[in-house]
Amino acid sequence: MEVRVRATDRGDVVLSPAGELDMSTVGTLETALVAALNRPDLQECLVDLAEVSFLDSTGLRVLIEGFSLARERGRSLRVANPQPAVERVLRITSVGPLLGLPDVTTPLPPDARRLG
Repeated sequence: MEVRVRATDRGDVVLSPAGELDMSTVGTLETALVAALNRPDLQECLVDLAEVSFLDSTGLRVLIEGFSLARERGRSLRVANPQPAVERVLRITSVGPLLGLPDVTTPLPPDARRLG
């Protein structure tokens, strides 16, 4: 896992992890996230998930802990651009809206059966 770090003109930070975010790689993102949130002038940290192909519970834990750390410090943390598989994990765990994804209800497919 590689995490690119870019500061914006406003002093915010964009973290762009690439690859699978799981138990064996999550430490790289965790280190970059804590470093970004420790910046004294930081207002917002954006985690761009465009290049993350897989997210497991340990990756989810790091994002949630990052959100909590940001909130403790009066900053914000949000995610953007998740691939469909990653977005699904964020939505089914109800973590997506917490991390700034729009709260949308996924409609049932047309062939879904209704109980009752």
